[in-house]
Amino acid sequence: MKNMTATVALSAAFLALGACNNNGNANGMDNAQTSEAQKAAGDKTVAAGLTANGKFLAAAKAAGLDQTLAGPGPYTVIVADDAGFDALPAGTYDNWLKPENRAQLTGVMTNVILPGTVLADDISKAIDNGKGKAVLATMGGGTLTATKDGDKIVLTSADGKKATVTKADDKFSNGVVHHVDAVLM
Repeated sequence: MKNMTATVALSAAFLALGACNNNGNANGMDNAQTSEAQKAAGDKTVAAGLTANGKFLAAAKAAGLDQTLAGPGPYTVIVADDAGFDALPAGTYDNWLKPENRAQLTGVMTNVILPGTVLADDISKAIDNGKGKAVLATMGGGTLTATKDGDKIVLTSADGKKATVTKADDKFSNGVVHHVDAVLM
């Protein structure tokens, strides 16, 4: 019952955040996706653009967030590749997918989703303006710290786990996806 309550609370918080107005956010960046960006992205949503048999989409489904990522957004989603999930400690990913661990998985997943459309250039500028780092607020109430390693963007979670952006700015009708090489928790 405790897990069910936590899941409902996290889901309600996530949906409430997604319904907030688009006048700005804690990242100091505009939430609204411009009509030009929507035109470039076409009709495919973030959920439809994720690898159908990939581990990230399976985790989003297990957390109940696949429908949210198919919704209006806009969202910026930090998607770990399958190799990143494979590098987790043995059993972690499979345990997350169990129904009794849905609250924990929802927490992990909402902490790799940023409100609004945040392009790699926006993150890069924020890092430069922040004298080498930028703190990005997530939909789960956490933060990711963005820094640079040469010309690559590196994201660090609160627990110190680092992931490098390997492919940025996959644009969709309801947001953008940045692919990373590790799972951030």
